[in-house]
Amino acid sequence: MFRGRLAFLAAALGLILAATVAGTAQVAAAPQSLAKPSHPAASAAVPTLQGPIPGATETTFASYPLSRVGYAESEFFFSGLATAYTSATPLGSDGKWTVQPASTAAYKSRLVVLAPTNPAKFSGTVIVEWFNVSAGLDTAPDWGFGHDEMIRSGDVYVGVSAQAVGVNQLISSDPSRYGSLVHPGDSYSYDIFSQAGMAVRAEASTLMPGLRPKVIIGDGESQSAMRLTTYVDAIAPLVNVYDGYLIHSRSGGSAALSQAPQPVINTPTTVFIRTDLTVPVVNLQTETDVLGPLDFFPATQADSRFYRLWEAAGTSHVDYSSVLATQDDGSWGADFTLFSSMTSPPSGVAIPNPAGGPPILLSCPGNLNAGEHHYVYQAILHDLIAWARTGEPVPHMPRFEISTSGARPAYVLDANGNVLGGARTPAVDAPVATLSGLPAAGAPSFCLFFGQTHPFTPSQLSALYPTHGKFVHQWDRAVEKDLDAGSLLPADAGRLLDVVS
Repeated sequence: MFRGRLAFLAAALGLILAATVAGTAQVAAAPQSLAKPSHPAASAAVPTLQGPIPGATETTFASYPLSRVGYAESEFFFSGLATAYTSATPLGSDGKWTVQPASTAAYKSRLVVLAPTNPAKFSGTVIVEWFNVSAGLDTAPDWGFGHDEMIRSGDVYVGVSAQAVGVNQLISSDPSRYGSLVHPGDSYSYDIFSQAGMAVRAEASTLMPGLRPKVIIGDGESQSAMRLTTYVDAIAPLVNVYDGYLIHSRSGGSAALSQAPQPVINTPTTVFIRTDLTVPVVNLQTETDVLGPLDFFPATQADSRFYRLWEAAGTSHVDYSSVLATQDDGSWGADFTLFSSMTSPPSGVAIPNPAGGPPILLSCPGNLNAGEHHYVYQAILHDLIAWARTGEPVPHMPRFEISTSGARPAYVLDANGNVLGGARTPAVDAPVATLSGLPAAGAPSFCLFFGQTHPFTPSQLSALYPTHGKFVHQWDRAVEKDLDAGSLLPADAGRLLDVVS
């Protein structure tokens, strides 16, 4: 084992995470002095809370009792009048939108709270995730990507049923529990998300007794990231609810500001994050997102005072680490399983069934991507929280190397078929497989987002690593390099050193 190495790495944490890493020419130089975020008074409505609702379950979040990791789940209903928004002028690509309140409507939705059972463990940080509804029901992808770091740090997690699809599915699946919920439509989802954050600010003694939040982070992945992009550009400057935002795997555009049955107000095909916010916004993108189905590439923008973009090499929008998430209780076994999957990747996955009952089995050509996406997510989450707390900016990261000389932009690949550039992990710096976020030819449905893993043949492996010792040496060097760059946290670096011992 490499516990001694881990102790050395952990001792260097203060120096490593304080460094601002220089990016490539694609990343604009930003001021190197501390940019301490300022937070005007929050002004959204405080909702009415009901709960905790008896009989909360843990099946969405973990296949093990959350008590094993010192956490407990509770569920609340929250209600009030939500506002939809309009704009007197067209919404431009720069994201500097000026919107006004339009109609209001009554709503009643729900919050799920995962909190440490020992108040002394609480970090003071609350992560508020906009539940993703792409599968026809509420899911919590960023709890999956980041729960190891949230748990070991002692963060509180709050999941928000912000959209009509999720609320209506709850009502149909369990009318005795959720029949009183009401959602007036997704034009109101932005204010519902604001009011969820206000509940954390103003009603913490009810939501999380004995815990006093100091930093509240708004988070959303995929479909939710597209709504969070609109939220950041349009709503955040009006209400000042959150201390920072993590936008994870968005498209080049964003969600509509308003939609039927309210007046339809679409956003441009290409949407940038506004550069005049005074709280930090970080954007994490995978290979799938940048040149794949979500076509984020046209919305690529330079880092600025309160904005950072990371692109994670060898990763896909959905990957095997997210499949493992409900089984990962923070022990070393999940890290080893993920490492092993690069040489024997799965080709199928079970996804939630919105109608209830058994999961839907999905088989994907090209195998599932087994990259180390969640380690990069955890690093950027950790650094965003530090930025919101102290003003220490998230490090710059190189962008993917992309060729624009052909008919379509294309990734520049190394000799092993892995992309060059981006936030790196040992999976691409000491590879045992080609990892791609792009879909295999003919990939159906959700398989478009699972990427591919192609294990190296025995002859490829022996050419790269004549002995196991050579591989271990290169892997260890990759772990140290990526830790120095900031794309790995010390706790995760220690796990990655151990998986090859």
